[in-house]
Amino acid sequence: MESFGTRLHRAVTERGPLCVGIDPHPGLLARWGLADDVDGLDRFTRTVVDALGDRVAVVKPQSAFFERFGSRGVAILESTIRQLREAGSLVLLDVKRGDIGSTVSAYASAYLDPSSPLYVDAVTASPYLGVGSLAPMFELAAKHGGGVFVLALTSNPEGAAVQRARTADGRTVAQTVIDEISQLNSGADPLGSFGLVVGATIGDTGHDLSTVGGPLLAPGLGAQGAGAADLRTVFGSSLAAVLPSYSREVLSAGPDVDALRAAADRVLGECRAVLAAR
Repeated sequence: MESFGTRLHRAVTERGPLCVGIDPHPGLLARWGLADDVDGLDRFTRTVVDALGDRVAVVKPQSAFFERFGSRGVAILESTIRQLREAGSLVLLDVKRGDIGSTVSAYASAYLDPSSPLYVDAVTASPYLGVGSLAPMFELAAKHGGGVFVLALTSNPEGAAVQRARTADGRTVAQTVIDEISQLNSGADPLGSFGLVVGATIGDTGHDLSTVGGPLLAPGLGAQGAGAADLRTVFGSSLAAVLPSYSREVLSAGPDVDALRAAADRVLGECRAVLAAR
């Protein structure tokens, strides 16, 4: 199987640099005129897939908004993953898992083993039990052509207390994460399969992203406060690797399919203009 990095590079080339989240929280369901129940969840996700599955490079379901409905919600997540794959989108499951030993191995099997009903192209992961604790995820991803996006510099204000703390060698915790992921991507062409999550709202990071060699997922765009132009400030010379991610900015245009497509096209155009000017 091709590596995730290769598939992502091709998808972005063909469809453009855009990731759209599927975040069916209660307020958004209500805005669409849907009940906050399993039927509302199903109608919401089917509409998003119909509107965007065949035109957006990456779609990022947020697992928690499915899990809150129990087994029926997870069944809808499984179905959504299948539908997105059939439509040609890469599926990045936003789970932010992180653990040690057999537990992280089980998470890896759940999301990165092709035999799993929750198998996706890539997942998000938390490195705060040590980047090395995620080794089973990295290994299974490499074996089956998957990807892992590791949290590095996040948009939430609480994150700085941990991420910008200094280690014994003077680097920040975030920079140690960046450097370890860079090593995993060494020699990859055209793009590594191991990425980082760097919030688009954080401004000049003061961190070196130049050697990562993999994709840089940039959430926080749109309703969370950042605009496409902010990507220049955050990523500087690393813009070529950026995958902009929008959720509410696009989803709030629903439930009309044409309006969802127009919203996605609009933000994609804004991102293309910024990323092309690097």
